[in-house]
Amino acid sequence: MDEYGHERAHEPVLADEALALLAIETGGYYVDATYGRGGHTARILEALGGEGRVLAIDRDPQAIEAGRRRFAGELRLTLAQASFSDLGELVPAHAHGRPCRGVLFDLGVSSPQLDDPQRGFSFRADGPLDMRMDPTRGEPVSAWLARAGLDEIREVIAAYGEERFARRVAQAIVDARSKRPIERTGELAALVARAVPTREPGKHPATRTFQALRMRVNDELGQLERGLVGAVQTLAPGGRLVVISFHSVEDRVVKRFLQRESSVDPALADLPVIPPQALPRLKLIGRKARPAAAESARNPRARSALLRAAEKLG
Repeated sequence: MDEYGHERAHEPVLADEALALLAIETGGYYVDATYGRGGHTARILEALGGEGRVLAIDRDPQAIEAGRRRFAGELRLTLAQASFSDLGELVPAHAHGRPCRGVLFDLGVSSPQLDDPQRGFSFRADGPLDMRMDPTRGEPVSAWLARAGLDEIREVIAAYGEERFARRVAQAIVDARSKRPIERTGELAALVARAVPTREPGKHPATRTFQALRMRVNDELGQLERGLVGAVQTLAPGGRLVVISFHSVEDRVVKRFLQRESSVDPALADLPVIPPQALPRLKLIGRKARPAAAESARNPRARSALLRAAEKLG
């Protein structure tokens, strides 16, 4: 929120590049799989004509409510509170037979989620240790930390956060919770800061731990895997898949998926006639892209962004 109580704008990252790769057709049907606060959705709508349509998905009820306010009366847009892991069912249910020409993923957490201390995503302001994208489902981080074993906590922080001091952090969490529950973001951030002996330049010592716990409690990698599969299933031939990621863990999932789907099944590659189910479903479009220096300077969130794209084959 700004000083007048208005919601601060969430600037979409790599918007020009993403729109160019989507190759918008004015009458096409497109999916913004991660609505956030509608930055990319707005750009897609601007490029569409009167016959074009957008399905925007977000599992955060606050995002969907903000979208209903922002786009009240916009008949070309359908907002759906759901997980993009259900793309395979959502698109056929809403497209009514229209071919899907493009799917866009903008992964990670949005600025409004980070800015609201009550959501528990950020270590910069104290709040309940929650981090759920959909606060009505699942368990908050505080509940998971209260029951998870030492090794499980260490593995999550190491795998999802790529934190080299994961064991020290996990041990500090287990030691602290034996005295009292860890229920506030400020408590956890201070605990991690004491456990991590060295700091990365420009990064809070709790950055990797918070990332890892958020990804675990929201099943972000599992959701991503299922969402990518659903996107390829629902795209029409010639439709584009565009993915913006913000750290190496999720980008690795995207990269491997696109490589796998753009290659012949290795187990059947030596057959004289390759069966259709073994043929590539995608072809890669260009190389991975990063924001220009001007965008990174204007929007710090853009600095770590990576964009990959592919096209559905016939």
